Amino acid sequence: MVQQRLLDIAIEQFGQHGLEGVSTREIAAAANTAMSSITYHYGGKEGLYLAAADEVAKQMGCDWQIDMFEAVVASGDPAAAREAIADLTRGFLQQLQQPQSNDWALFIMREQLQPTEAFERIYAGTMGQTGKVLVDLICVATGVQDGQAARLAAISLFGQVLVMKAARAMCRKMLERETLSEEIIDEYATRVVANIDAILDRMIAERQEQA
Repeated sequence: MVQQRLLDIAIEQFGQHGLEGVSTREIAAAANTAMSSITYHYGGKEGLYLAAADEVAKQMGCDWQIDMFEAVVASGDPAAAREAIADLTRGFLQQLQQPQSNDWALFIMREQLQPTEAFERIYAGTMGQTGKVLVDLICVATGVQDGQAARLAAISLFGQVLVMKAARAMCRKMLERETLSEEIIDEYATRVVANIDAILDRMIAERQEQA
């Protein structure tokens, strides 16, 4: 399908070169289609860029089950919430190691540094939904009602996951590995889950101290 091929190529090219670093002519040629296809479907480069952002948001949510995590929040069960946080974090870590995430990860990283309307579209999808449900799960797991504290904890958890993608070259060097194997990622996931337990336990202790 021409549109899907254009979007896939656009995500790759925009991720590697940015909006200003690639032309619609180059994208059309890489997609083996006419430039008129971009004009017809998207109106021009800016329209294609925003459509690519929408596609990134869609791809991020392909294997994500927000409803399942929201159900745990609704249950109010601290133990189930803690387990859900571990599952969510582990699943996100695994998703970011898939080869198909490379192109949209580059696209997102550019938007993180210099956000545009495209970032707002991405955040409105799975990214923002995941952030919200993670904050809610932290509140349920710890009994903490301080939204700011829960958001900061959520950010710290995301950071532990993202480092294996955003700083993977450094991670490979520190681990003295040519690649980040599944075994290494599994071992790291175990460490992250242990860190999650420590963070949640500390939040519970702080809440009890303040009571």
